[in-house]
Amino acid sequence: MSSRMMHSSESLADECQRLHRHPSAEAAPPILSRFIVDVSGDSAEYADRLRSILSPALRLGRTADFEADSVPVDDVPDWFVAVSSPDEELLVPGFASDGRDGYTDHTAGRPWELQNWLYRFDPDDDSRGWQWWDVTKVGPSRVHVWVDSWGESFFGCQDLLWAAHTSGAARVAGPTVQPSAAWAAETLDGIDAP
Repeated sequence: MSSRMMHSSESLADECQRLHRHPSAEAAPPILSRFIVDVSGDSAEYADRLRSILSPALRLGRTADFEADSVPVDDVPDWFVAVSSPDEELLVPGFASDGRDGYTDHTAGRPWELQNWLYRFDPDDDSRGWQWWDVTKVGPSRVHVWVDSWGESFFGCQDLLWAAHTSGAARVAGPTVQPSAAWAAETLDGIDAP
């Protein structure tokens, strides 16, 4: 399936809705991909931070001019701007700094710069191989991040790993392909958006 079919203004709007409330089990595709995230601190705070960076990125995907040299960052949380900046003068909270280090250790990649990360949400960019589905709490310091990868076990997700780590992950494992029934069974303990 081509990415142009995977990401559209409508699919970005659907992702935004799923960020703020759990989708219904009936809306779930048969297969989802799951990341297991051990968090530093409270799992609900972690989920809030993760949503706080994905929400403006998804909105920009629907509204920004990706032909421009940069997209606006006014709605992106200051801590994510700081951790995604090469400017060492910016104050980066400990959870994000630790997450940046965890990301580079996990992926052997470099930290993402903010504009490069945001450009992954351009609907015409074919490198983002996932759509947000949900986050569920599976312990006091563990969550599952669920995405729709169209049944693929291998997909472009470095951008998601950056967001997951810098939001306060101590460890991220996955993705693994799971039947959507596994996600649905966890939604009773889901982490509601504020």
